[in-house]
Amino acid sequence: MKRLILALMLALLPLTPAFAVQPDEVLDDPVLEERARELSKGLRCLVCRNENIDDSNATLARDLRLLVRERLVAGDSDDEVIDYVVDRYGEYVLLQPRATGANWLLWAAGPIMLVLGFGIGVAYLRRREAMPEPADTVALSDEEKARLDDILDK
Repeated sequence: MKRLILALMLALLPLTPAFAVQPDEVLDDPVLEERARELSKGLRCLVCRNENIDDSNATLARDLRLLVRERLVAGDSDDEVIDYVVDRYGEYVLLQPRATGANWLLWAAGPIMLVLGFGIGVAYLRRREAMPEPADTVALSDEEKARLDDILDK
């Protein structure tokens, strides 16, 4: 029975959310805490890479969570907090990078390459269709046909 309960608990463990926010980080004001949580969901943990700082247990993620809460308590708006963190750590800290400036090239590269590849494929097929048949094809003689049949029958 104990093994069944243990197996059930282990099976359900991945379904539980990972709460990395420590109790000493939580703000007293529930409105500010909710804003901090929403902002944290959009910020990348620089240690864990594709995990937001709200779910990460890394020390740097804790520092970023505290920084976000500190800026909110100081009276910054959500945009000001994000700008402050981006100025300090770079745009890589955003899980959803902004589509501005040099990032437009990165955002547009995929669709541009798709259209370019499709165009190259269409041009290749059209050029291949337009090519004339080779004129120097010669039919096999009776002797060559017999030799080929003999080879294929073996």
